[in-house]
Order: sequence, then C-alpha cells, then structure tokens
Amino acid sequence: MAVCARLCGVGQSRRCRRRQRHNQQDQGSDSDMDEEEGERIVGETQAVTGSPENSAVAGPSVAHEAIAECGRANSYGDSASTGPPNPQSLLDLPPELLVEVFSSLPGTELPNLALVCKKFRQILNTETIWRRRCTEEFGMREDLRKMEVVGVSSRELYAKLLHPYRHILGLWQPDIGPYGGLLNVVVDGLFIIGWMYLPPHDPRVEDPMRRRPLFRIHMWESNKVAVECMYGHKGPHKGDIQTGKKDEFSTKCNQTDHHRMPGGRQEEFRTWLEEEWGRTLEDIFHEHMQELILMKFIYTSQYDNCLTYRRIYLPPRMPSDLLQPGLFKGTYGSHGLEIVMLSFHGPCARATKLTGDPNVPAGQLTLDVDLNRPVCLPDLEHQRSMEELSRLVLGVHEEVQREVQSPDVAPQGAASEGAVAGGAGAAGLELAMEAQSESPQPGPSSSSSAPSEAQPFVLPLGVMTRNEIYPRTCKMCFYGTGLIAGHGFTSPERTPGLFVLFDEDHFGFIWLELKSFSLYSRLTDRLAHAYAPDMERFEAMLRNMQSWTS
Repeated sequence: MAVCARLCGVGQSRRCRRRQRHNQQDQGSDSDMDEEEGERIVGETQAVTGSPENSAVAGPSVAHEAIAECGRANSYGDSASTGPPNPQSLLDLPPELLVEVFSSLPGTELPNLALVCKKFRQILNTETIWRRRCTEEFGMREDLRKMEVVGVSSRELYAKLLHPYRHILGLWQPDIGPYGGLLNVVVDGLFIIGWMYLPPHDPRVEDPMRRRPLFRIHMWESNKVAVECMYGHKGPHKGDIQTGKKDEFSTKCNQTDHHRMPGGRQEEFRTWLEEEWGRTLEDIFHEHMQELILMKFIYTSQYDNCLTYRRIYLPPRMPSDLLQPGLFKGTYGSHGLEIVMLSFHGPCARATKLTGDPNVPAGQLTLDVDLNRPVCLPDLEHQRSMEELSRLVLGVHEEVQREVQSPDVAPQGAASEGAVAGGAGAAGLELAMEAQSESPQPGPSSSSSAPSEAQPFVLPLGVMTRNEIYPRTCKMCFYGTGLIAGHGFTSPERTPGLFVLFDEDHFGFIWLELKSFSLYSRLTDRLAHAYAPDMERFEAMLRNMQSWTS
C-alpha cells in the first residue's frame, strides 16, 4: 500500500486512501484474482531478476526513473495526450505515453513495474515495449513479428531466451589443450549462435577469418528454448549448455553419432584437413609439418562431445596506445596461422596467443615489445644484411641485460630517454620517437623523415618468410623479445627480435635466432559484447589466461 502511494506521487493522503477504499468496494471478490495474478508476476520477476529480494528493492527506484522519463515524455505536447491536462502521477498519464516511458527502461526492471498496479501490468503486456528492449539491448535487427506469427511473443523471447543466456554473449577461449581457439557468441537473427573463428588457410594472412557454428539456441519449436549442437556433417542435433562458474560455461553434445562419417576416421581426417588447411595430405611434402597436422587432428577430435570455455576480453584503447589494440592473425612457420591479441601496458606492447601449438601454447605471451627502445633502420642496402640487423638489435639487447643485472646503473642512449617516461605511455612514446629521429643511422642513408612517416623496408637476406608479399614501407621499429620453446613447451626462453610497425592494421616481427619473419594482419570482424569494462579487468583476464597453460 505504501509503495503504491509513493508511486502515485501523493503519499498517504486522504485522497489516496479514499481512492483505495473506493476501488476495494468496486472490485469485491476481484482482489483474490489480483493476488493470484501478483504471484504469477512475482514468479516471472524472479525468473528474470534472479531473486524476490532484488525485485522488492528495485521496484520503487524503477518507478522514480519512470516518473522522470514521464516528465520528459509529457513535455512533447498535450495534443497526443488523452489524460488530464496537468497529470500529478504516472497513473494520470495516457497509455501511449506510459508505453513510451516503459520502453526506455531496462528489460530486467519491467517485471518490477508490473507489481505496482493492474494498469501497469496490462500496459507491460504491450509487444512494442519488448520489441524495443530486444533491439536496443541485444541488437536484434530481425523483424520480431516473425516470431509472433509462430506464437512466440517478444516478451517470451526476451524472458526465456535473450535474458537467461545473456551471460554467454561475447568472446571465449575453448579449453583445447595447447591449441586454444576463439569463440564468438552472438545474437544472430532469431538465434543465439556460437561461432568458432578459424584463421585463413596458411599463408594467406590477408584473407578474412573463417567461421564455423558450434551450437545454437532458439525458440522455433513450441515456447521452449532448444539447444542444438552444430558440430559434424549431419545437421543440427540435441545439445546442452551448462553455466556454472563465473565467466565460464560448457557445451555438451547428446548425439555424438552425428559427428561420425561413413568412411570412418580416415574420411574424417581428410575432410578436416581440407577444412583446416585447404589442402590434402599429398600436397604437404614437409614430414615435420605432416606430423604436426596429424597430432592436432588426434588431439582436437577428443573434444568433439564436450568443451569448456573461458571468457576473454578485448583491451580498451588508451590515448597513449601506439595503434588500436585488438586481434591479429599471424604466421608461425610450420604451425600455420595463429590468432594473437595485441595490447598496450604503459611503455610496452604485448601480443598474447589465443590459438597456439605444441611448442608455445595458447595463452602465452608470444611478443613483448619495449616502446622506449626504438631501432633506427639503415638504408635499404644495409637492411638486406642480416649481420647489420643483428648488430643493431643485439646491441640493444645487451644494454637491456646490463640494466637487469645492474638496476642502479643509469641507462644510456635511447634507454635513458625511455627510463624518464617509463610509467607514462604517451610521454614515453614521444621520447622514444625523439630518440629514433635523433639516433644516427648506421650506414649511408639520405632519409631524414620523421619516424611516424613511412620509410623503406626490406627483409634481410636469409630470413625465412611465409609471405613473399609484405609491406615495403614501415613507420617505426622497436626492440622486442619473442617466446620460443621445445615441443611440449619445454625450455621456454625469450629471444631478441625486431618489431616492425607497418600501418594501423599490420605489423611484423623478425626472430633473430630463428631467422624467420612473422607478418600479422588485423581481424576486421565486428565483435559485440567483447571489450573489457576497464584495464584492470583486462589485465586480470590476461594473468588467468597465462595460468591456464603455464
């Protein structure tokens, strides 16, 4: 009663009590029916908000928000209003304005409003309200009237499908041992679909990502939610999704016979090889590469009936970042193309593997770049010399080693410039750019352009690359280290190399010890529900990711 009085906006006045007594006399035995209806609404509220305590607390606050929205909506003019010229409460507003007000509130709060009075409850059955919530909160662009034709209302779609499964939307990394992966769960039309993102076929790093559906959730049949496994070659079949721990969920297939092919494992392997690598086993002449491919097939096929996923975030962009952080696909020799996440941490740029291999598994820090240690390239003639490049990079590497062994000794040259701005990304980068522009270039060179401008670039002779076509100009180069290890992630070590920034969407890394070059190209896919709320949450996710495979 007190809640109702507050929502009416008149408090415990005689006018409010007189109206309540009048309504009680008119309704008579209808009060029992309203109590049953109220219990039903409470049940729906608990299903959406999670607990009756939340709905009891949130109701008045939502009403106050609605009153504020009501004041703004009422200012549009009196011509569309059929209620009193000067409404004193929400109940005095015409239904069309209440629909507009309620449509602007979060869907999770609407069941609380339904507990206020019968008028609100009736208005909240309007499909327009729930269509708008489905569109604004989940980005549904499909015409929701299609669902209503088959007997599923927008309110049911929100309450039974979109809201209960909202926690699995976004990016996830499957637990497939060292190989990892990238899963993107999105609202796709009238479905929730889990798309597994696969790199292009090696070595076409510029090609778009490939996608394969792993599962889908829908309400096409009856009014019940159905989970279907999409793995295999026999079409959708029954599956299940379990959400236990925070930021983690599991999928299970209940009909694994749909994953099998008539020709047995040999046919399954040839089909998988064609999809994964775009070639047949006869086309792969390198014996070590054949072993790696066969090993991956045997390992990953063990996870075709049950998989666990852990949430991952994209890094938020900071003003001091050298370029837009995000996901890139890069070449890793015989292991093919892999997906890495580039992020910036003060004066450092780091690339973390989302997909991995038996040597360096997913979740590990594959590249660590010091933005306070620029490397000024010589002219093209000297760039072709591996000895000249090694001299430049190893000179910085030895300097770093001396600083690690004697931290009290002040760094010299470009290192001293970086030490001044080590804690501030933007300032550190500016000093690094100054150091690069002022550093003498080894060998004859007529280039006097600023480091942010394009300068000629060519790979040294003897450096192996999977891509003969690579950018021939670069913006900046920095000293960095890359992670290498033996099979099974044995004897891991960080070796020096050169980070080359080509443009906003491409960078490369020259591995000195391996004498190889990796080219990275940005993923251009639109990824919703993927960005970390803040940098602290992102860094915590990175630490957890590395602990999974350490």
